[in-house]
Amino acid sequence: MNKQVTVWFDSNCPLCRREIALMRRLDQRGAIHFVDACDPASACPVDRGEILARFHAMEGDRLLSGAAAFAAMWRAIPVLRPLGLIAGWPPISPLFEKAYLAFLRVRPRLQALFR
Repeated sequence: MNKQVTVWFDSNCPLCRREIALMRRLDQRGAIHFVDACDPASACPVDRGEILARFHAMEGDRLLSGAAAFAAMWRAIPVLRPLGLIAGWPPISPLFEKAYLAFLRVRPRLQALFR
């Protein structure tokens, strides 16, 4: 099966490793190509620092970041598809992006807890 979505993740982040492990288990169809953005051999569509600072995914030929990237990843996994559709719905997507931005502010503290 061709991968529908490519996701870049920070393998140095304990939160990211746990989340990606869960997404890999849920992605039983193999629709997502997971790329370790910390691997210098991996190709990144934008600056590696930007990829590591903010979640990115490629859905088809569209590069997405933040909440939109999470929504694309969720849409590729049947059990999470309803959440991905809701998160990508224009009247709701700004709320998901605000939640993502709030998460980014507390991410360093959460990472420290999970190390």
